[in-house]
Amino acid sequence: MIYGYIRVSTDGQTVENQKLAIKNFCRYRRLHHVQWISETISGTKKPEKRKLGKLLEQTQENDTIIVTELSRLGRSLMMILDVLQELLEKKVRVIAIKEGYELGDNIQSKVLAFAFGLSAEIERTLLSERTKQGLERAKKAGKQIGRLPGQKPQHYKLTPYRHKIKRWLKEGRSKLSIARECGVTWCTLNRFINEHLNDKPPKPLTEKPKKHGHPTILEKQWFDKHKE
Repeated sequence: MIYGYIRVSTDGQTVENQKLAIKNFCRYRRLHHVQWISETISGTKKPEKRKLGKLLEQTQENDTIIVTELSRLGRSLMMILDVLQELLEKKVRVIAIKEGYELGDNIQSKVLAFAFGLSAEIERTLLSERTKQGLERAKKAGKQIGRLPGQKPQHYKLTPYRHKIKRWLKEGRSKLSIARECGVTWCTLNRFINEHLNDKPPKPLTEKPKKHGHPTILEKQWFDKHKE
């Protein structure tokens, strides 16, 4: 059996590019009857919490798994190594198109698996370091990172529903049914009712607000309204 495994991290990403790359590879290698496994989930999640875990369980000797790159299997060195080790022990072939390697049950493949897993880990570490350095530069430049000191949010996810929530509670509806209606958990609804249901709506802005890292909803509306 030949499996094409596709993974993206967010709904904003598309699986089509990965699927097209695997299709073109299979056409070139004359591989047919590919079974597709596609999911939208972070690579930091353990394989058993992804469709990849089920794929690992159902693969058998001489099966083939094709990915566009090894980082689709995981976002850490140990995770990639664990996945590859399990597949290699079952004598399942892994093809990584971007790297141009076919990993089988041999010493060379295990060395390559280690090298590419290490590269993915190093890249992730460097990305984290670049993010931290960018935040430090922004702070030194005087830019506000995060909420202003002492500032509390005045608009919450359930704020637009506050009048409906009050009416539903008077009608005797349960908090659980209201939470489902609003698309939140019972805990989120209960906390909003106890802490913010009777909050007064924020006053309209009368002057230009200062720009900072995370503007409030009213500030964002002001900037959108006064765009040049």
